[in-house]
Amino acid sequence: MIFKTGDAVLVLDEDLSGVIKKISGDSISIETDDGFLLDFKADELVKSKSDKSMKDELFSHSSINAVISEKEQPKRKVTKKVKAKDRYEPTMEVDLHINQLVKSPKGMSNHDMLTLQLDTARRQLEFAIKNRIQKMVFIHGVGEGVLKIELDYLFGRYNNVKFYDANYQKYGLGATEVYIYQNVAVTN
Repeated sequence: MIFKTGDAVLVLDEDLSGVIKKISGDSISIETDDGFLLDFKADELVKSKSDKSMKDELFSHSSINAVISEKEQPKRKVTKKVKAKDRYEPTMEVDLHINQLVKSPKGMSNHDMLTLQLDTARRQLEFAIKNRIQKMVFIHGVGEGVLKIELDYLFGRYNNVKFYDANYQKYGLGATEVYIYQNVAVTN
């Protein structure tokens, strides 16, 4: 880069700028904005454009009024499109497989495992009702169907709950979807 006295320059790798006052060989003296004279090598400097030339370059393609009117126009809000099938997906899944509920089922009888699974299902259903979650899926697996029968009995005791087999493509036969009616009056 060719420098001459009077050029505005920026110092590479430092937050300094100034004007070239003297050039002697490879050494260039600049006067900083604070009035200090500092010496740098030519490869440590880069020419800086004056404020006027920067403005000319920024607005060379359009007038200032065009830029202002562009900024004043309201932006269109971008809404995320939700597919129809995703709109009806359950918002909560509860996996009742015993290995998801405890670290190791060793030492647990079948009755203990079933009781734990049913307690978890009841607790999660109560949580969903309390927090106004409308749909949820209980994943119970296929097995011998004992847990599914017990879940059907549990869900049947609630007035504001409708339950049915969950989406076969996603869960197979091992899941039950629960729909919770939100505006049912509760009488005590």
